[in-house]
Amino acid sequence: MSRVLVARLDSMGDVLVSGPAIRAVANGSRPDGSRPNDVVLLCGPEGTGAAKMLPGVTEVHTWQCPWIVNPAPPVTEDSTRGLVDFVRSSRIEEAVILTSFHQSPLPLAMLLRLAGVKRITGASTDYAGSLLDVRLRPGEDFPEDQPEAVRALGIAHAGGFVLPQGDDGKLRVNTAADDEFANKLADEGPYIVVHPGAAAPAREWPALHHAATVELLEAYGHRVVVTGGPSEASLTATVAGPSAQNLGGKTNLRTLAAVLERAAVVITANTGPAHLAAAVGAPVVCLFAPVVPAIRWAPYGVPLELLGDQEAACKNTRARNCPVPGHPCLSSVTPEQVLEAVERLLGGVASLATRRKVWKP
Repeated sequence: MSRVLVARLDSMGDVLVSGPAIRAVANGSRPDGSRPNDVVLLCGPEGTGAAKMLPGVTEVHTWQCPWIVNPAPPVTEDSTRGLVDFVRSSRIEEAVILTSFHQSPLPLAMLLRLAGVKRITGASTDYAGSLLDVRLRPGEDFPEDQPEAVRALGIAHAGGFVLPQGDDGKLRVNTAADDEFANKLADEGPYIVVHPGAAAPAREWPALHHAATVELLEAYGHRVVVTGGPSEASLTATVAGPSAQNLGGKTNLRTLAAVLERAAVVITANTGPAHLAAAVGAPVVCLFAPVVPAIRWAPYGVPLELLGDQEAACKNTRARNCPVPGHPCLSSVTPEQVLEAVERLLGGVASLATRRKVWKP
């Protein structure tokens, strides 16, 4: 059995969409009949929690990559030597470097070569020389406009790793069926999750829009649970209002996954929990700002309602803060539209026109 390093050095969502590729490396087999592998997943600090939940991962190693992490840590001899020493001592023979279109695998490939890794697979627009043994050319060997999960799986497949028979290639995480918190929540009746936060302000729907949506959902008989991290306590309190259940800061990542798994629908922006919802099979209403392409980054493999003006002026800017006054790509979406999207996912009526309540921001 070989030890293979799979690298995905950025955020929680990036790690989650890499799950199918990781399962291909870990549990699949090569066309030559090679046995499954031990997978060492190299990730950044933001992705560590998700990495530990992925099926097929034997070991997780966290490294602050100076060309990925923001704000960037300094490049030091100690930090680079630490990674090289770890890889060398881990008896890693092969590596698969997973990247998005704007990232290069070559700096990491250089360090892995210095650590003695014999075979490296990655996708690079730049000439890779002896740094990559298997090089895919983005835009030539595969289209850029495809889901990130499919892109990552394609890189793994180019390295010779295929999913095992019966694996549908969707996102997946290990969840706790016996999670007491989530089970108690579900025992109290069906619920819809509203997750109002996002890692970048440009991807956030306004908080008062979320709050009005919670009120509207409750008015139509839905029970609402609001989720968020410890730093989002003020936001989740505003959104939950006096009657929705506010779980802001009250769940770790594993419990959040269990809560999402038991939800009837999840309402969220393009953020890590959107991909976590997809990984547990929950239907998603995604308020998606077009600063990155939805075809690449929308929740993958689950029933989906995508809201937001995908042709707005901020399209493909990769902006963290909205460059357009008024944030029109998302602020133009009304709570009523979100409610209708929820109803469609639940199999309800196609339109709520006959029982609509007018909402004004």
